Amino acid sequence: MFAFNDPWILLLIPIIWIASFVLGRNKKSPGIRFSSVSLFKGLKPSVKSFFSSNIIFFRLIALSLIVLALARPQLPVKDSFKRTEGIDIVLTIDVSTSMLAEDFSTEKERYNRLEAVKRALPDFIDNRKSDRLGIVVFATRPFTASPLTLNHSWILKRIDSLQAGKLGNRTAIGSAIATSLNRLRRSHSKSKVMILLTDGRNNAGDITPDTAADIAKALNVKIYTIGAGTFGSVPYPVFDSSGNITGYESVKIDMDEDLLRDIATTTEGRYFRVTDTDSLKKVYKEIDRLEKVHLQEKAYNEYNELFWIFLLFGLIILLFEIILYNTFLRRIP
Repeated sequence: MFAFNDPWILLLIPIIWIASFVLGRNKKSPGIRFSSVSLFKGLKPSVKSFFSSNIIFFRLIALSLIVLALARPQLPVKDSFKRTEGIDIVLTIDVSTSMLAEDFSTEKERYNRLEAVKRALPDFIDNRKSDRLGIVVFATRPFTASPLTLNHSWILKRIDSLQAGKLGNRTAIGSAIATSLNRLRRSHSKSKVMILLTDGRNNAGDITPDTAADIAKALNVKIYTIGAGTFGSVPYPVFDSSGNITGYESVKIDMDEDLLRDIATTTEGRYFRVTDTDSLKKVYKEIDRLEKVHLQEKAYNEYNELFWIFLLFGLIILLFEIILYNTFLRRIP
């Protein structure tokens, strides 16, 4: 059944009808006086007299149809739910400047840790077609790059656009977990998962990682933690004032593995350490074996606009009334 987008406009219909009858009652029609109406007894009303006395209804019906058109009647194309199986997953990714360390490589090239994440995630996302995914990135502060969605092409675009250093050069793990939980707290899924990837230790933010992990446990959110980076000193790029790489220096990036283990243990997740792209892909494959639950996602929210039908008939009746009044029912003084 159709509905109206602007139903309040329908209030004009009774106003039009009431105003028409009030004005019609006060209007005096010209006539000829007869001493008696008995002369007209037995005469049947002609077609012309019928239309002449009821022509006002054509105008009222036409105006009512136009008002109905203004209220925008709509008919849902389809109002159903599609059943999917999946879980709600937030990908929580460290984008601090330490993720620029270039200790991940293939046989042909070397690249930084964030680039390794970008290369490993597409396969994982492709295998989670029924899952809603979201992205939270963090450094000195967290930022929601994408809310939970089934639009995985959008998720892939957001991942591809990630840049290290835009949110500072420190690491707020606790705040990142809290922001990710905020994306999951309204989820109706029975299985909610966070995949936290970082290469450092918590040194920023107002919420401690332990507190955030306790909240995650209370909300029944499982956190898988991934420590990214090789052991020892790693090559780190040196930039000039224009942002161009001028060379590399050997630096040692401190990672708090004990903290990541504790977060995973508290929330009944698992901790993984990855030192190359292959091991990172294997970790995501391991997480890919999570249980499935039922989700409901709105399938359609589209409507057919029906205003033109009411407008068309309203204009046809109005045009008919105007033509009738000026031809067949025209009065000659």
